[in-house]
Amino acid sequence: MHTHLSPDYAHNPQAQEAAQLLRQCVHCGFCTATCPTYQLLGDELDGPRGRIYQIKQVLEGQAPTRATQQHLDRCLTCRNCESTCPSGMQYGALLDIGRQLVDAQVARPWHQRAVRWLLWRGLASPLFAPLLQVGQWLRPVLPAVLRAKVPPRQRRAASASQTRAGVHAAVSPPPALQRVVLLQGCVQPAMAPNINAATERVLAACGVQTVLAQHAGCCGALAWHLNQADPALAQAKANIDAWWPLLFPTDGTAAAQAIVVNASGCTVMVKDYGHLLAHDPAYAERARQVSSLCQDLSELLPHLLPMLQQVLPGAVRQRRSTDKSTGGKALPRLVFHPPCTLQHGQQLRGGVESALGSLGFSVRLAEREAHLCCGSAGTYSVLQPALSGQLRQRKLAGLAAQAGEVIVSANVGCITHLQAGTTTPVRHWVEVVDAVLHGDTTD
Repeated sequence: MHTHLSPDYAHNPQAQEAAQLLRQCVHCGFCTATCPTYQLLGDELDGPRGRIYQIKQVLEGQAPTRATQQHLDRCLTCRNCESTCPSGMQYGALLDIGRQLVDAQVARPWHQRAVRWLLWRGLASPLFAPLLQVGQWLRPVLPAVLRAKVPPRQRRAASASQTRAGVHAAVSPPPALQRVVLLQGCVQPAMAPNINAATERVLAACGVQTVLAQHAGCCGALAWHLNQADPALAQAKANIDAWWPLLFPTDGTAAAQAIVVNASGCTVMVKDYGHLLAHDPAYAERARQVSSLCQDLSELLPHLLPMLQQVLPGAVRQRRSTDKSTGGKALPRLVFHPPCTLQHGQQLRGGVESALGSLGFSVRLAEREAHLCCGSAGTYSVLQPALSGQLRQRKLAGLAAQAGEVIVSANVGCITHLQAGTTTPVRHWVEVVDAVLHGDTTD
């Protein structure tokens, strides 16, 4: 798709990048078949191809309107269309540019600006944890619409350094993977603290040490997708500065071989640091190296599998579902929801299900539409609650969890969003592995 940039954008680096991205589009329309918002609304302008044309028109000089902004806002950035596109169109990168260009010209209503400011400032703030705790105490008396946004308090599990009972580290760690940096995240430690604790414990059982960077914080995805580009890049730079001494120490300490992220939405962002900071002379090369060292927790599974098969109770022993070491309890039957940021954003498919199956778990995907978004999409569930709710209902119908099954995923946003719509337990897959590892297979 050839684009004639307007004079206003002729020397704009973002616009020039967008023009290059637009050339990848071949107008085929395959993307509409897998776009969640197009399926719900049936409007070409609320599908990838329609949004691509709207961005093209803006680049060619047509003034965007509030309607243009709304159509771009309704996109979940699930990137399902990228998995479908036969020409490899990088739609997510184009949409990011399009949203920034439109927001620079179209003023939002005051209430939208207020909500976005609160999300940007609030979720990554040190005040988020105590405020969430207050909300959890008041949860029984909150209105239903607010109660759905506040997850119940989660039992804070002990970290790897606090517990070793019943678990011994594998004889030898995976080759070239003995020490890793763990991204803690911004909302996850408060909303779902057991995910990080479970990650540390599982990695420790496999002989892998996790270290935390004291001054690392939010990955920047929250601000980036709210079109706060400068704050997002500042957060990325702060993380690079915090991780660099652990990855490339100069004091003789052991170097970490990878940055491990257990929220797939954050993994996508960190893996994109190299692209986002490519034109920053002070950070371009370091950002590229950090991105190359970033791995989603699921990517470690092939390396961890031999060790887990040694230490995980009930695993790979004639593929039975019970074992004396777990007190005779059955391993939970799992229904896996692969987040969009895992299967489309990172193009990682099948790894989690295959590994969990090798460990003795019964795992299945949704009965239908496993490729579609659940409607969480970061702050989308707050900014577009009606569409988000419809997608959650559709996703839970596809998952159709039966009695005794646990829904598992790989992103805290999907987990909390789905849990608000069902009484079936929804957990991170590493929590389930950790529970069995420590002799607890209860939900």
